[in-house]
Amino acid sequence: MVKKPKWVVEKEQAKRAAAAATVWLFGLHAVRDALQNPARDKLRLVVTRNAADKLSDAIAQSGIEPELSDPRRFSAPLDPQSVHQGAALEVKPLNWGRLDDVVMQGTGAPRVVLLDRVSDPHNVGAILRSAEVFGAAAVIGTLHHSAPETGALAKTASGALERQPYLRERNLAETMERLRDMGFLILGLDGEADVTLEQAVEGRKDRALALVMGAEGPGLRQKTKDTCDHLVKIPFAKAFGSLNVSNAAAVALYATR
Repeated sequence: MVKKPKWVVEKEQAKRAAAAATVWLFGLHAVRDALQNPARDKLRLVVTRNAADKLSDAIAQSGIEPELSDPRRFSAPLDPQSVHQGAALEVKPLNWGRLDDVVMQGTGAPRVVLLDRVSDPHNVGAILRSAEVFGAAAVIGTLHHSAPETGALAKTASGALERQPYLRERNLAETMERLRDMGFLILGLDGEADVTLEQAVEGRKDRALALVMGAEGPGLRQKTKDTCDHLVKIPFAKAFGSLNVSNAAAVALYATR
């Protein structure tokens, strides 16, 4: 019997682990929107009587049988600090499909947001909310060093996780090159850039645009900067200013509509 190479074994193990993975969503908004999402594979719903009453329509629509729990001894396996509002839903992670298909959906010139090692689920959740509001085709992170789909991310996204494509690709620079080949203009947000975002998109708003955001503190990695078409900044009014990455994403998406 021929022994499989180590990389093949590791790939098969990762695939099996991904297939078995589940996520616990919590909070009324996140749970309601997941219950109403036909693309979501729902496994187990734990609710208090009060939450069950508030979610009654969504529960009926989903067809899942809820487990009633005492609010003082909530039985879902959540972090004790989670603000679950009496509702928790175990689900399979969403599969949005291939990058090439997702980013070209819809009408008009698409906008996508790429995240370079943005690992805080609250930031990513807020970015998903903004991306949905301003019509982005996708938010794209990396398989490693970026926030996975979690209950905290879903709660911050306040339902947007169910509607806004969130892809996680293996290599950010390669993904940027693929987008460039598809006609995207790649703009990296960097506070020390010489060109403003407004200047960079002047006369180009009919182009497909990819906005690349770096993590809080370190910002964009050098490889990421080198792969961008242009580095741009959001100008600030006083001698010093900076925005949280989720706020920067909202401003950039609005400015490039």
